[in-house]
This record gives sequence, structure tokens and C-alpha cells, in this order.
Amino acid sequence: MASMKPQANALALIVSDIAASVDFYQRLGLDFGDATGGHIECELLPGFRLMLDDATMAKSFYPDWTKPSGGAHTALAFEFSTPSEVDATYRELTDAGFASAHEVFDAPWGHRFATVRDPDGNNVDLYARLPGG
Repeated sequence: MASMKPQANALALIVSDIAASVDFYQRLGLDFGDATGGHIECELLPGFRLMLDDATMAKSFYPDWTKPSGGAHTALAFEFSTPSEVDATYRELTDAGFASAHEVFDAPWGHRFATVRDPDGNNVDLYARLPGG
């Protein structure tokens, strides 16, 4: 019998405050629906989910889990259709009080690029191809 190659189908983040994290990621356009509790998720792409777990939930399956310290411990990247969408989303998130890790700039690799931090300090890159890039 042939074995199946493992397929990544989810990314889990352990978060301090699910409501604050949902607020942040909804501003990026993600839809968590009406989910509440210590574990919620949304589909990022067909067959691939983002899962948010609070510390109590995390400790139920990782009993020795402790909150990381010392800077960002995860990075996510979200591609936008246009550079102006990167600008607008960056502005919306920073205006809402989320920290900027890197202001918007035109990167030498051909993208409009910025990085913000989610409520737990994870880096979230926002980017779009520049015209001709």
C-alpha cells in the first residue's frame, strides 16, 4: 500500500487574546464567522486554515507550553492585488493601534511591502507586486 505524502492544511497560532487577534485578522479580510471559545479557525485558501488557540487550549495538547519571549516568534505574509491595497491596509492597521515593524516601501525585489505586528507581536507582511515588477 502506497503511503500518502503529508499535506500541510493548517497554521495554528497560540494567542493571548482571541478577540483582539480576530479583530486584527478580520481587518486583513479573514472571516472567522461567529466562532467563539478557546479555538477558532478560518479558511485562508481552499483546504488550508488559520487556527487561533488561547493558552488554555494550547496547554490541553502541549502541556509544557509557555509563552515565547524576545521578539516576533512567527511571521505570516499576505499578498494583495495592488500596491494601494497594501498602503490602505497598513494605514488601517496602524491607525487602529497595531504596531508597525516596517513602514511601507518599494522593495528592490519588485513589491510594495510593509510589516505590522499582530496583538501577540507576530510579524505580518503585507505586499503586492509593483507595476512592471
